Amino acid sequence: MSGYTFAITDVPDPEVRIAIGGALKQFNETQVGPNQRHPLVVVVRDKAGAAVGGLWGMTEHGWLFTELLFIPADLRGQGIGTRVMEMAEREGISRGCHSAWLDTFEWQARPFYERIGYECFGELPDYPVGFSRFFMKKSLGLRSNQR
Repeated sequence: MSGYTFAITDVPDPEVRIAIGGALKQFNETQVGPNQRHPLVVVVRDKAGAAVGGLWGMTEHGWLFTELLFIPADLRGQGIGTRVMEMAEREGISRGCHSAWLDTFEWQARPFYERIGYECFGELPDYPVGFSRFFMKKSLGLRSNQR
């Protein structure tokens, strides 16, 4: 390891992220081909047009990933979360996704996701201490070899 140095920091440097991410992306593409990552956003706006919630995610490798989902408390229980998820899933299917995945914390929306067809496939206990983080998936109806 002569000639190399190592450092640890808590300051995010975009240049370092590009160096790590770019090299990892190149390696991954030699293994499975291009990921075809594409953002997917469903926006919920109020009457004034301001974004008040919605879904932030992406599609890649035949999967829809929901990174963030937020519905304001006063809009919950009215089918809005279900509508947002259905919109994202339909778009995922149109992009060739066979399945969807997400993660949620114990105090968040696991029962909601289960009601709309997601199943838990993993649990990370004590994240944070005293709580669990759940990883969930759902088949979107396409076989994984359909593209």
